[in-house]
Amino acid sequence: MPPRSGPPGPLAGVRVLDLSAYIAGPYGCTLLADQGAEVIKIEPPDGDNLRKYPSTLAAESRAFIGINRSKYGLVLDLKKAEGLNVLLRLVPRADVLVHNFRPRIPPRLGIDYERLSQLNPRLVYCAVTGYGEDGPQKDRAGYDQVLQAMTGICSLQGKRGGAPEIVYGSVVDYYAAALAASGVASALYERERSGRGQYVGVSLLRSALTMQSARLVWAEGEPHDIGRDFRSGGITGIYQARGGYLYISANTTRFWQALCAKTGLPELAADERYDSVRKRAQHAAEIVPRLSRALAARTALEWEAHFGDDVPCAAVRNVEDVFDNPQVLAEAMVTTTTHPLVGRYRGLARAITFGRTPGPAPFASPVFGEHTESVLSAAGFSCEEVQRLRQSGAIR
Repeated sequence: MPPRSGPPGPLAGVRVLDLSAYIAGPYGCTLLADQGAEVIKIEPPDGDNLRKYPSTLAAESRAFIGINRSKYGLVLDLKKAEGLNVLLRLVPRADVLVHNFRPRIPPRLGIDYERLSQLNPRLVYCAVTGYGEDGPQKDRAGYDQVLQAMTGICSLQGKRGGAPEIVYGSVVDYYAAALAASGVASALYERERSGRGQYVGVSLLRSALTMQSARLVWAEGEPHDIGRDFRSGGITGIYQARGGYLYISANTTRFWQALCAKTGLPELAADERYDSVRKRAQHAAEIVPRLSRALAARTALEWEAHFGDDVPCAAVRNVEDVFDNPQVLAEAMVTTTTHPLVGRYRGLARAITFGRTPGPAPFASPVFGEHTESVLSAAGFSCEEVQRLRQSGAIR
């Protein structure tokens, strides 16, 4: 297969079979690819549904490109015996397999952990599900915002007493992706000592609850409807400035005093009624209007410059502004990549930095079936076998 350019990463030499779709499983595999793993994305004949999502890019979905960088693409029909046999020949050469099928599907396809571990006892098998492996909802399809609604995120995102609100950006999916990459890495580490792979289970339900560990505490004797939100300080939040919006977080004594001084409200800092985060939360109705009036005197960008390092804040920007943000550029978070259909684009380089093994350069997500022949050739399939598989419809 096409070699990657650049230094090796900490997962160099690890081969991952990515059978997952949408965000959680695929992006978990992308995080492994960022760290140098060789990731083979295996799609069904109708492709990852993310390819079909609406996009202002004509040639390919922006979501698919952003989720699936640095992978080799293979199209395989696991519902055909020939296609399943291809996967079964790839498994002994793999270190990791990731899928996001509902629990009842892998046994039906013949790719459950029990079967594949017989072919490769060292295989780390990661299943990303909606609700886990057990329980009455285990075979339901799980989606980010469905889990947000189920686990209280929507109700807590909305204002108290108001309508619930979705947190957009697929936060549950992305956190599940991080859990999947972390779980796989831990299982690979353990394998170095035991010589054996194992099953790794990640679910959107676990992700949604893990994200709320600071809220998920219910002391004995507490009522049902209590203030569980982790919003702190009462004054922390987004304010409208003369031009634009500004987010401010000033929970420590130092930052609170600096905020008061720099907004011309030193009397608030001197008031004992407001000298702790808890007290400021209790008196937010008194503080916030005065702070809002003071912030209306300048633009958000002017306040951001005025506060500097003294008050944690940021002017609210569009995501397009991030591409040329000096801090983002200094950290080399964005790189230019060339996609076979889209052409040159700028996108995320990698999520983690390593001092000694920084990892190879990222490359574009695969065009549908782009590396099918390369992957199979590297796995020992002859040209005649590849041709027969293509004629049978098992591969594309």
